[in-house]
Amino acid sequence: MSRRTERVASLIRQILADAIRSLNDPRIPTVTSITRVEVSEDFATAKVHVSALAPDTRRALCLTALRSAAGHLRWLLGQELTLRKLPQLEFRLDDSVRRGIETVETIERVMRELGEVPEWERPPAADEAPAADEIRGHPDGAGEQEDR
Repeated sequence: MSRRTERVASLIRQILADAIRSLNDPRIPTVTSITRVEVSEDFATAKVHVSALAPDTRRALCLTALRSAAGHLRWLLGQELTLRKLPQLEFRLDDSVRRGIETVETIERVMRELGEVPEWERPPAADEAPAADEIRGHPDGAGEQEDR
């Protein structure tokens, strides 16, 4: 992808992210985000990869809603971008975020089955955190360490 198409893809991503948030369509879940945009070199098409954290049926409805709003979203792009040719928008579901969450949940479950606590849930070790009497200047104990 050339620098220009990368720049245009980035702008499309930003503009569409704001536009999708402003759509008043109950089929689009609150937690819907654009993970990436791929613009063809001739600017004929833009593949918009969308992640929606919702059950499969809601995600399918989200995709339907975005596809039905594509004309309006393309018009909004035209208001913001000065391109000779506006790309046709092709919306696609991106499962990478959901797969990542499922992977972390699987790791946590296996660790618990093995009797281990995931590192990110362990309290800091005594040598990693300063003792309470070494901290001053903040009411809840967070602040500067004493000079020694």
